[in-house]
Amino acid sequence: MPEDIETLYILHYPAPVLRCRAESIDKIDQKVKDVAARMMMLMQEAEGLGLAAPQIGLSWRMFVARDDPEGGTARVYINPTLENLSPTLVSREEGCLSLPGINAEILRSQSATIKARDLDGNEFVLSSDELLARIWQHEFDHIQGILITDRMSKIDRLANRKPLKELVNASKT
Repeated sequence: MPEDIETLYILHYPAPVLRCRAESIDKIDQKVKDVAARMMMLMQEAEGLGLAAPQIGLSWRMFVARDDPEGGTARVYINPTLENLSPTLVSREEGCLSLPGINAEILRSQSATIKARDLDGNEFVLSSDELLARIWQHEFDHIQGILITDRMSKIDRLANRKPLKELVNASKT
């Protein structure tokens, strides 16, 4: 990790860290809190709804998310687990800050419960059957090394072939 947390930025596909299963955070210290603050800022600047630590190059099981596209309340999720995923799947268009210009219809459980720790180390449990449940699932995928490209239909994969290739080519320069 860089010494200066202010130098952390959102990585784009095909950065290798995006494909790694992230490690649990054992100790919530000032560095973790500073990284979380930086992630919040990057998410808001990019007008995103969530951002996972692997997206800024850290293989940590942590993400930030807000519950409303218009701003809403933002929260930090440390070492999250998803539970009670609804068997009812709903399709909705998703994008990803690490895959700019790429959108696809993604099937996700309609509702979910998340268990995580906050920046003070306190465990919390939340449930949602709204957009927030989708955001949790998307960000949880990131800490598992899963991208929306893995969940795309064949048609969406074909439709996004050119922008994906452009991201790969841009990474080589």
